Amino acid sequence: MQLANIDLGKLFVSKTNMRHADTAPDVSDILPTLKARGVIVPLVVRPGEDEGRPGMFGIVAGSRRRRATEIALSEGIDHGPLPCAIMEPGDDAAALEASLIENIARLDPDEVAQWDCFTRLVQKEGRSVEQIGQTFGLTELYVRRVLALGNLLPRVRSLYRNGEINAASVRHLTLATKAQQKAWLALFDSDEDYCPTGAQLKSWLFGGASISTKNALFPLDTYKGKIVADLFGEDGVFADADQFWRAQNAAIATRRDELLAAGWADVEIIEPGRHFHSWEYERTPKDKGGKIFVSVTHQGEVEIHEGYRSGKEAKKARATAAKGSTGEAEKQAAQAAKPETTGPLQTYIDLHRHAAARAVLADHPAVAFRLMVAHAITGSGLWSVRVEPQTARKDAITESVETSAAETRFDEKRRAVLALLNFSAEEPTVAGGNGKSEGTAAIFARLLALPDADLFAIAAIVMGETMEVGSAVVEAVGNYLDVDMADLWTPDQAFFDLIRDRQVANAMLREIGGKRIADGNVAEKVKTQKGIIRDHLTGENQRPKVEGWVPKWLRFPAASYTARPFPTLGKWKAVQRHFRKVPQPFEIEQPGAYAIAAE
Repeated sequence: MQLANIDLGKLFVSKTNMRHADTAPDVSDILPTLKARGVIVPLVVRPGEDEGRPGMFGIVAGSRRRRATEIALSEGIDHGPLPCAIMEPGDDAAALEASLIENIARLDPDEVAQWDCFTRLVQKEGRSVEQIGQTFGLTELYVRRVLALGNLLPRVRSLYRNGEINAASVRHLTLATKAQQKAWLALFDSDEDYCPTGAQLKSWLFGGASISTKNALFPLDTYKGKIVADLFGEDGVFADADQFWRAQNAAIATRRDELLAAGWADVEIIEPGRHFHSWEYERTPKDKGGKIFVSVTHQGEVEIHEGYRSGKEAKKARATAAKGSTGEAEKQAAQAAKPETTGPLQTYIDLHRHAAARAVLADHPAVAFRLMVAHAITGSGLWSVRVEPQTARKDAITESVETSAAETRFDEKRRAVLALLNFSAEEPTVAGGNGKSEGTAAIFARLLALPDADLFAIAAIVMGETMEVGSAVVEAVGNYLDVDMADLWTPDQAFFDLIRDRQVANAMLREIGGKRIADGNVAEKVKTQKGIIRDHLTGENQRPKVEGWVPKWLRFPAASYTARPFPTLGKWKAVQRHFRKVPQPFEIEQPGAYAIAAE
């Protein structure tokens, strides 16, 4: 930044100045000093080339000093060129910040003016709420409250700026839908109707349980429930809220399916009562990975927000584009932002798939022996040799695997092998030895004395204990041996506790209860939908019982419920091509095909 004296005629108010749209700002507080001594504090300016005005300088901070100088000149007072600090060209973000910082410090601008600058910093310069707060010494909560003014209709913001409505009313209106704001403005303009403000406005927006027929997405002539109409029959409310929501949820699900069929990357239905804050998202067209967000109020009103993606997704897409990616790559980057499964849920899936795969592997020692040889040739993340610990951060997951039918079956065969090797039945692993002084040579000598059938049995257990959880090997074994998870796993509390994604829960509900049940509960809480799934599995609450259900995640081959990433599916797809035409020069043994030799 360099200092220079610039003639008034070469200065104009830059678009980055928060007062660029103001007319005749109030300068009464600085005019006397300026008349007497001229401009003391330099104006912050930048070259006008960026705004199509070469040879000029745009005022980023100091438009009031320029206005006061004009007034002084009109009265014959001339102190000469104005002192200016010239910024580097092209730095819009720094210009906006300089303007807002100075004006906050000097004049306490209204929140609407702050909103305009904050919004430009977020949308045009990619600044986060945290960065804006740090720049201006403001709390993140304050910045979010200012940005929330973007949810208001322009006229509501204007009323607030002019002091015609108070801050409490504006806070409530930022949570209102556009239709509610229009209805409130109609009351505000009316000379006869009461217009609620403050606490009364909050009650008017969110209180009461009546649901207007205007909010229904479905044709009213198809509705089987009771509707209470007013005296003129122009409007009505639904008498049975539960029956309304069943019909409304089904209509929302139908609309979701239509939007997906139209080519949108995803349609996310926001939980009722949660608000869609546009400033937290970025406008994105369909062909660039844009999504649709559907917000639902407690009064049943539905708003569809087309062509958005979250700030994190947008940032990742821009980073991908900066590396020379194509539009398709940018779309994939946006879709990859949120995996289908959480970390603990993926751990649950990996461990149970591992337990089932090695339980069946123990029945097929010839397969296990060949897998062991493959490990010896190519290496493994566990080939030290170390036993897979089968651990999880959550005790509930560990307990779920330890008590599963798959783990019980494997442990029975492991104990038989321990006896075969003269190890204690309480030994933690075969690979770990028996805790005595006999080493690898002694074990090797013991193996030399055993027949092939016993050797294969030992190999199957050792391979099962050293098979890495969550690896492509588990997928290869499970799919080749056609593992049936229904015999080795049952839905338990740990599994249901880990399901927290509403889209996944609804897809599971459709799989178990059918499309009608799923669509009728599409906007319900995850807890509600999981409860219906469990009713189907137990046959309770008059739900038809579903036997032998296994979620797509745990089947062999695995499948996903959404278009979002699912690590297990990716691992199988990476190795699937190797198993399409695998020759079988040996017969796969059936369970119990070999006998453990007695000592």
